[in-house]
Amino acid sequence: MRPSPQSPKLGASACVWRDGRVLLIQRAKPPVGLWSLPGGHVGFGETALAAAARELIEETGVVAELSEFVGLYEVIHKEPPIHYAIACYCGHWKSGEAAAASDALSAEWLAPSELEGLEFVPNIRAAVARSRLLLKL
Repeated sequence: MRPSPQSPKLGASACVWRDGRVLLIQRAKPPVGLWSLPGGHVGFGETALAAAARELIEETGVVAELSEFVGLYEVIHKEPPIHYAIACYCGHWKSGEAAAASDALSAEWLAPSELEGLEFVPNIRAAVARSRLLLKL
């Protein structure tokens, strides 16, 4: 079986915390409206960590000290054929005020209790929970 040109692709995301709140974006690209961590494609020659930091700035204007590897999360769809492996990193806010830019409809700092009822792209709840453990929040 020959792989499709759509798969697999490497992505990176950032799970950033400030004062007990996590930074989430609402997607402007499919799946539009779902909540996610800031992130995107890893460019050729770019490390996943560098891509996570770059995407964070591009999508939200926030700079963070990404200190921990949260995990590798896969998103696989048959139609349309998509396969992403997303390296997630977490850390603490350093500077910048969260504002939606690039691929985001909105960017919000949310307390863990405010996540109930939000619709997320796959694996976000698991990444947020693991990052809290890693950062001892």
